[in-house]
Amino acid sequence: MSTTAPRLPEGRYGKAGHSGGGDAGADRRLRVAAVVCGVLFLGLIAWLGTSYLVRETRMHGEVPTFEVTSDTAVRAHLSVQKRDGVSGVCTLRSQSADGDVVGQLDVAVPAGGTGFEKDVTIRTVHPGTTAELLGCVAHG
Repeated sequence: MSTTAPRLPEGRYGKAGHSGGGDAGADRRLRVAAVVCGVLFLGLIAWLGTSYLVRETRMHGEVPTFEVTSDTAVRAHLSVQKRDGVSGVCTLRSQSADGDVVGQLDVAVPAGGTGFEKDVTIRTVHPGTTAELLGCVAHG
């Protein structure tokens, strides 16, 4: 008595060890599409990172000192390092003891020189306890 394995219908499941007629081509196209998408994604990340670094290095500011002068004002010293010919705006804010924003000020930075120093007063709606630089944006 010899038993043989049942025969499968021809062409339905493909040949043993092969993925079928057009599947190899489809797999190759899928791999190529995945590689292209990956390269485009990495290029986008590199472009965004580079543009962020270039923008941030054109103008860099800080608030080294501040003083609460009254219940409605905080005086801050703004110090900005930048390239000559680059103007922009720096935004400062003051917060209350519980973290609420109580005042905000935009300070224009002129194009001349490589540095900018200015004492500014942030008007507040409630007593402020901090003065911090949110950021600087270069215009030219």
